[in-house]
Amino acid sequence: MKLLIKNMVCDRCKRVVIEELAKLEIAVTQVELGRVETADELSTEQLSQVKATMEHNGFELLDDRKEALVEHIRNLVIEEVQYLKGNKPASMNFSDYLAQKTGYEYSYLSNLFSAETSQTIEQYIIAQKIEKIKEWLSYNELTLSEIAWRLSYSSTAHLSNQFKKITGITPGEFKKGSIIKRKPLDTVGNI
Repeated sequence: MKLLIKNMVCDRCKRVVIEELAKLEIAVTQVELGRVETADELSTEQLSQVKATMEHNGFELLDDRKEALVEHIRNLVIEEVQYLKGNKPASMNFSDYLAQKTGYEYSYLSNLFSAETSQTIEQYIIAQKIEKIKEWLSYNELTLSEIAWRLSYSSTAHLSNQFKKITGITPGEFKKGSIIKRKPLDTVGNI
């Protein structure tokens, strides 16, 4: 049985979900960001226990298909931008990648995402990229050119312009110790 879980955005989240399901004696066969597959179908009582346990840990069990699809889109973007999973070929744009991974036309995904979140998929991707840039700038291990290349920006100028447009400061100003802080991944893109 597939369970769709909102706010499951990192490996630590996956570990918590696995541990909590083990406490409920629910066998897990596969875990991805936002998705868990159980070995067996769950009873209504088990689903109720899972829902309560997930909520207690800051997650939400999704049962609405549209909401679940939006969460799946978010998780695909997070995997590619934040964790650089490399599932998306460099030559493939995000719209084609999301359509391929979800099995839906991109126009449907785009309209659904905008209706459910009040922002476009592109805005969400940019917000995720900005958070990744903030992370790398904080660590001071990569040059701006390397960051631009890793996040598939056409140039460092494009990255810098987008960063300033979103944050109000340049990457250099951020690097010098700006008061702008990084956001938790589950809040990136929230208006």
